[in-house]
Amino acid sequence: MPIRLLPPELTAKIAAGEVVERPASVVKELLENALDADARSIAIEIEAAGTRRIRVTDDGRGIASVEITLALERHATSKLAQAEDLEHITTLGFRGEALASIASVARVTLASRSADEARGAQVHVEGGSVGAVQPVGAPPGTTVMVEDLFFAVPARLKFLKSELTERRQIELVVSRYALAYPQVRFALDVGGRPVLRSSGSGDRREALASVFGLDEARQMLELQRPPWAGEITVSGFASPPSLTRSNRKEIVLFVNGRWIQDAALTAAVVQAYHTLLMVGRYPMAAIFITLPTEEVDVNVHPAKSEVRFRSAERVFSAVQRTVRSTLMHSGAGVAAAASDWSGPGWVAHAETSAAIAWPDRSSPRAAPAPDAGAPPAPGSLPASALLAHVHLPLLRVIGQVGATYIVAEGPDGLYLIDQHAAHERVLFEQFLREQDEHRISQPMLAPVVFEVPAAQAGLLQAELETLRRLGFDIQPFGGSSFQVRAVPHLVQGADPVQAVRAVVEEFEEDETPLAREKERRLIARICKRVAVKGGQSLTSTEQEDLVSRLESCDSARTCPHGRPTMIHLSVELLERQFGRRG
Repeated sequence: MPIRLLPPELTAKIAAGEVVERPASVVKELLENALDADARSIAIEIEAAGTRRIRVTDDGRGIASVEITLALERHATSKLAQAEDLEHITTLGFRGEALASIASVARVTLASRSADEARGAQVHVEGGSVGAVQPVGAPPGTTVMVEDLFFAVPARLKFLKSELTERRQIELVVSRYALAYPQVRFALDVGGRPVLRSSGSGDRREALASVFGLDEARQMLELQRPPWAGEITVSGFASPPSLTRSNRKEIVLFVNGRWIQDAALTAAVVQAYHTLLMVGRYPMAAIFITLPTEEVDVNVHPAKSEVRFRSAERVFSAVQRTVRSTLMHSGAGVAAAASDWSGPGWVAHAETSAAIAWPDRSSPRAAPAPDAGAPPAPGSLPASALLAHVHLPLLRVIGQVGATYIVAEGPDGLYLIDQHAAHERVLFEQFLREQDEHRISQPMLAPVVFEVPAAQAGLLQAELETLRRLGFDIQPFGGSSFQVRAVPHLVQGADPVQAVRAVVEEFEEDETPLAREKERRLIARICKRVAVKGGQSLTSTEQEDLVSRLESCDSARTCPHGRPTMIHLSVELLERQFGRRG
C-alpha cells in the first residue's frame, strides 16, 4: 500500500480519540476552558450519562463574535504565543485541541458573548462541519452544547461502560474541580436532578464537604506548612488514621490547580501514614502542590492528566513530609492505635455462645502448650503450613498474642489464628445462613439520616434494591441524603452508617454479571467492617467463643476475601525447630 496523506476529517477523528475518550473527557475539557476564562459560576447539565447531551454554561470572559469559528479550529488558542511559553504554562488548557476534537465526533452548538459586546454569537458544528455564525442574545460568558456524542464514530460508543459508570466519572470530574476551585460556584444536574452544588464562597473545607461528605470534611486535618518548606508548597487536607477507605481513589492530587494522576505522589501520601493504618486501608486526602511553572512539564499527555517534574524526588519528599508532619503534630500518630483499631464491642458484633472448655472436648492428644514467644525463624514455614479448606479439629485456646492473634493447641500441633480474619469468616457464613432463611433484616428503633458525597449519591440510589436484599432498608431523603430504616442482624450494635459506607466502597464501576457474586462481595465487605479488629484485646471467654464458632464454619481456613485465618505449626515442625528431629 503506497504512503499517502490522511484526509483532514480522518486525522481530526484520530486526534479526537486522544482527547475525548468518554463523556467525562468532554466535561473536563469544557470545565478547564471555563476556568481559564475566569468563570465564577459554572453549570453542567447531563442527559443519558453525557452521550445524549452535555451542556456547560459559564460566566467567564466569553469569545468575541469574530473569533467564534476560529475557536473551533485545531490548535487555535489564546493561551500560547511562542515555544518558550510551554515552560511557563499557567492555564489548564493550552493545546487548542479541545473544542475541535469534541466537534469532530459530536454535534456541538457554541454560543458566547464577550463582556464588551452588546450581543453574542452562535455557531453549530456537526461532525467537524462548521455552520454559519448567527447573532444571539446572551449574558456574558459561554455555553457549549454537545449532543449525540460519538455519532460520527459509532464504534467508540461500544467501548463505553454502563450509564451508571459514565455518570459517576462525570460526577468525579466535577467534584474534583469544585474542590480545586472553591471560589467558583459549580452546579451539576444529571437527568434533571441536582447532584452537586458548591457555594463558591472560597472556603475549601466547605468545598471538601460537597465532595467527600460533611462528616468526613469535619474530620479532615488541614495540612500545616512546615518551617523547612521552600518553593514547593503543599497544602490541603488529609484524613486522620481513624478515617480510611479500602482503596486509593480518594487521594486527590492537584499541581498548580491542575487535577492529575500520579502513582508516585499517591504513594508519598500513603507512605506518610506508615505504621498508622491497618493493612489494606488507605487515607483520604486532597493535596494541592504549588511550584514554579518551569519546574513542571504539563505537556506530556493529550488529556493533560499527567505531568513531569524537573525534580520529582523533591516533590515526593515535600508531600510525604508535610502530610507526616501534620499527622504527628495533630496527635494522630499518638492516637492512631486506639482510633484505628477501636470498634464496636464483641457482644455487639454477634451473639455470644457459651464457651466450651477443653475438658469438655474429646481429643486424641492434649500436648503441653508450646512457647508462643518462640516462633520459627523467618522463611522456615513451608507452603504446607497454610492448610487446605477442611474443617478444623477441636482446639484448646491458650491465649492472645499482640492483641491480634489467638494461640490454640490442637491434636496435630499449634494454631496461630488471626482474630479479625477469623471473625470475618464466622460472620460471613452466619450472614449467608440468615439470608437463606430470610431473617437477615432488623428494623431500627430510630431511623438514621446520613449524607454521602455527591459523586456517590447516584451510585447508592441505583443499588438500593441490592442493599434491600442484604437486609438494609434505605430510602432517599433529599439531595444526597438517605435514611436507614433497617439493617442486617449482624450490624446491630455497630454504626449502621459505617456499614452502609462499607458497602458503597465495594460497588464496582462495572456491573458484575452474576448478582449473587456481587452480593457475596458486599456481604464480605460488611463483615470486614464489623468484625473484631486486630489490636483489640479479647477476654478468655471471647477467644474461646470465636474459636468454637470458627470450628463450625464450612471454610474455616480463609476469610471471605481469601486471606488465611490461621497458620498451622505441626508438632513435627516444632520438633525440627527445637532440634529434636533431624
